Amino acid sequence: MPRVKGLGKVHQYSNEFKVTAARLSHLPEVRGKDLAAELDIHPFMLSRGRKEYREGKLEGDVKKPIDPQTAAELKRLRKLERDYAWLKEEHEILKKAI
Repeated sequence: MPRVKGLGKVHQYSNEFKVTAARLSHLPEVRGKDLAAELDIHPFMLSRGRKEYREGKLEGDVKKPIDPQTAAELKRLRKLERDYAWLKEEHEILKKAI
C-alpha cells in the first residue's frame, strides 16, 4: 500500500508545554479528553506526555542554555570536589598507616 504524504499536521511542542499539559491533566476536576480539546492536541499526545512526565523523561525548560561563566564555575567546582575527595581518601590512608 503506498504511503500518503502531506495529509497530517506535525507540531513540535516545547517541553515546557508538555510539562504544563501533564500537570493540568493530573488535576482531579480535569478530564484528559476535554483538556486535549482545549489545548488543540490529540488525546494520544496528551497521554504520551503524561507518561513521559511520570517516567521523569520530561522536565520544564530542559533546553535552557547555561551561560559560559556559570558553565566554567560548575566545571571548576566539580574539579575541586574530585580533588577534595582524593585528598580526603589519602588523608584516611595516612592516618591508618601511623
